[in-house]
Amino acid sequence: VATMVVGPLVKIVMEKVSNYLLDQYKVMKGMEEQHEILKRKLPAILDIITDAEQAATHREGVAAWLEAIKKVAYQASEVFDEFKYEALRRQAKKKGHYKELGFHVVKLFPTHNRFIFRKRMGKKLHKIVHTIKVLVTEMNAFGFKYQQQPPVSSQLRRKGPANTDPKEIMEIIRKSRANDKSAIVSRLVGQAKNADLTVVPIVGMGGLGKTTLAQLVYKESIIQEHFGLLIWVCASECYDVDSLAKRIVEAAPEKKDGATKAVFEKEKDGRKTSAFKNKDDGTEATAMSRKTLLDNLQNVVSGQKYLLVLDDVWERQVHIWHELKAFLQHGERGSVILTTTRDNEVAKKMGRNVEAYNLASLEEKFIKEIIETRAFSYLHEEEKRPEKLLNMVDEIAKRCVGSPLAATTLGSILRTKTSEEEWKAISSRSSICIEETGILPILKLSYNDLPTRMKQCFAFCAIFPKDYEIDMNKLIQLWIAHGFIQEKQAHLETIGRRIFDELASRSFFQDVEQVQATSSQDSELCYSKTTCKIHDLMHDVALSVMKNECALATEEPDKIESVVTTEEPSQSEWLPNTARHLFLSCKDPGKKLNISLESSFPAIQTLLCDSSMSSSLQHLSKYSSLQALQLCSARRTFLLKPKYLHHLRYLDLSRSRFIKALPEDISILYNLQTLNLSGCTSLCELPRQMKYMTALRHLYTHGCPELKSMPRDLRKLTSLQTLTCFVAGSDPNCSNVGELGNLNLGGQLELRNLANVTEVDARAANLVNKELRRLTLTWTFRWNYFGDQNCWRDDKEDARVLQNLKPHDGLHAILINSYGATTFPTWMAMLQNIVQIHLFSCRKLVWLFSGECDTSFAFPNLKELMLKDLVCLKRWWEIDNDGMQGAALMFPLLEKLHISNCVKLKALPGHLTFPKLQNVCIQRCPKL
Repeated sequence: VATMVVGPLVKIVMEKVSNYLLDQYKVMKGMEEQHEILKRKLPAILDIITDAEQAATHREGVAAWLEAIKKVAYQASEVFDEFKYEALRRQAKKKGHYKELGFHVVKLFPTHNRFIFRKRMGKKLHKIVHTIKVLVTEMNAFGFKYQQQPPVSSQLRRKGPANTDPKEIMEIIRKSRANDKSAIVSRLVGQAKNADLTVVPIVGMGGLGKTTLAQLVYKESIIQEHFGLLIWVCASECYDVDSLAKRIVEAAPEKKDGATKAVFEKEKDGRKTSAFKNKDDGTEATAMSRKTLLDNLQNVVSGQKYLLVLDDVWERQVHIWHELKAFLQHGERGSVILTTTRDNEVAKKMGRNVEAYNLASLEEKFIKEIIETRAFSYLHEEEKRPEKLLNMVDEIAKRCVGSPLAATTLGSILRTKTSEEEWKAISSRSSICIEETGILPILKLSYNDLPTRMKQCFAFCAIFPKDYEIDMNKLIQLWIAHGFIQEKQAHLETIGRRIFDELASRSFFQDVEQVQATSSQDSELCYSKTTCKIHDLMHDVALSVMKNECALATEEPDKIESVVTTEEPSQSEWLPNTARHLFLSCKDPGKKLNISLESSFPAIQTLLCDSSMSSSLQHLSKYSSLQALQLCSARRTFLLKPKYLHHLRYLDLSRSRFIKALPEDISILYNLQTLNLSGCTSLCELPRQMKYMTALRHLYTHGCPELKSMPRDLRKLTSLQTLTCFVAGSDPNCSNVGELGNLNLGGQLELRNLANVTEVDARAANLVNKELRRLTLTWTFRWNYFGDQNCWRDDKEDARVLQNLKPHDGLHAILINSYGATTFPTWMAMLQNIVQIHLFSCRKLVWLFSGECDTSFAFPNLKELMLKDLVCLKRWWEIDNDGMQGAALMFPLLEKLHISNCVKLKALPGHLTFPKLQNVCIQRCPKL
């Protein structure tokens, strides 16, 4: 049984009860006695909570007591959020926010009357204190024991980082499944003359490696050459013909005639997502009739010998199959569908003309190799593996019944143990996997072995659908928004990243990938990110912990499904009053919410809408407990009222393409930590009073081409560490780049409209001391009436501005657009850690790098160089010395070289061999 996670919630409440603002602004005046009682009782509960959580797995009375503790802890958390907000309101009023908002300000704060606030909150607090007193009395009767819990920062990587590369485990699996791969490849290729559509099912229990095997087959060179079209789709979250047909069409590559997917927009970052797709705009499928969908599906496969992989098919998808099959039969002779499933009945119904491939358990020698590779990954190569521990691997391997996921998970647990006694304890606690339970007992054992705070962080991931591609930074920001990370002696995002890495090293996250930003200067969503997924069995573990606290509205047209049930509930049942975290991926989520909230009263803390919302929201007061909100609006106005969102810490409005401005009163969201406005292509301005949103840590404004300036006094947002785009305005009432000087920014930054920036402001921006990884610098390109390039603007001013925008030495990527001077500053040649250089429309630039070519400035890490529309560019260096000794050392790692419309460029740097070059594109360069 996966243990309940209540301790971190009590810890969060204790932190809120002790907040210094409560005393500073006297928001608990008249309630001091109840306040002091809570300060005494909560630590007492926290002292024994670990023992209670462990006892709850086998004592029903303790489990019921913990549920009661959790319920009152949630109530107390909400009450003290109100106390904190009242303190923040009084603080902002003292600083002048009321005066700047105007006479309507009273309407924004229902609690502005202190007497009414004290009376209302006193009643709530009295009820909570009474409940906790009763629960403490019961606690004493149980006789729990005190267990010390170290802070989360000391629980991370106590034995040093794991040295295991995921590729090592993959190589073991590839070696162990070589015969299985060959057998399936032969079956697929052997259907070449078969006129009927063939279905080849791979059958096996969860965690056996069916998907991994299918991936090995899919990537095999014989398969890539044999089939003209290869498509991979995860079928587990498709509930009807429409959704599965849409997935297949979206996952298919574009036909040469471009006609295949005319109705679908291409992904903005150029990536193809073959599993559960994170929707950018949910309107495509709504506007498309079933006939259009199925016609497009038929068009995708028509005339093609194709391989379609349907991964993770369940019984509920079988009824879809018969209708879909008629449209898939239009491929060429020899087309095959490869499916993976746990269910033999599914295999029989779908693959009637071919015998299913029953995947056998992995040989024990490979299971042992996986366990040892993971368990001893903390050792350096020269260190010897302890003999006593090695002797115990045989017994542990038997408990995995041939499951590579079970072996990887157990090995990850053992990596954190060093003594023989600890290994024996794990061996005795790990049940042998049986057909009824599969490997879930081992996965739950791995979960129970996590430090308490990490349990809470992983359990929260139950909010996401299975096979969902999770953005790591977004996940960490959600953890922080909910108070899961509260270390006072460390940077919260750093702790969050360490928790993420630890969970990934223990196999709770998989398919961790770094997605690079797109290289197009016109891209509206140019941003790098790290993504991951969760194995569906690990997802089941998270669901078993969260129980009825998560609810999911799927994309199925007529039904909404609770994530914790196996049967389809009615419209009113999917959203129980216990639900706190909601994920909606259905057509018109606003309509679903409006209907459901008529009869439900959940205290919603998280609302993530993954599809576009066209309906206006009702029951606005029922969103007052929200701490995290993701909303893609298809309307021109903000769908919620800030006066009901006082406790909001995370707000994602990205891709809300019609919003022109946010309401000015959004500045009363004093708790807000993350504001994502990326891709709001109509957004013209930000709220003028943003300077009062002092909790703001992350502000995403890239992909907002209509944004003309930044609000004044941005320097007052001293917690800000991410600002993806700063637009320099010409209005005296907006911020200039100099206001960035004292902000501790990192990650990505774009500075736009640099024609409005002076040399003084550029120097004050202090970029050299900001640990940026990606920097984009854009001037406004202007032709004069006669097209005379000498009259654009003062090129010397551009040069002085760029000279003073020298970045940190750790910069990885720089993009410069429409720069007006003839040369670059000397620091451009000294970017030793730079990986990408993209230069666009610098139409006066004569050479790239000032000074002589010097092997000490050889760009040792540069992998990608793109030059476009540099119409005056003649040479690479100010002092051209093609025959210079050692020049061949330049660009030793360069992999991608694109040069376009550089009409005066006569040559590449002399005598270069480009040993790593893989991709070269030279266009409209007549002298090259």
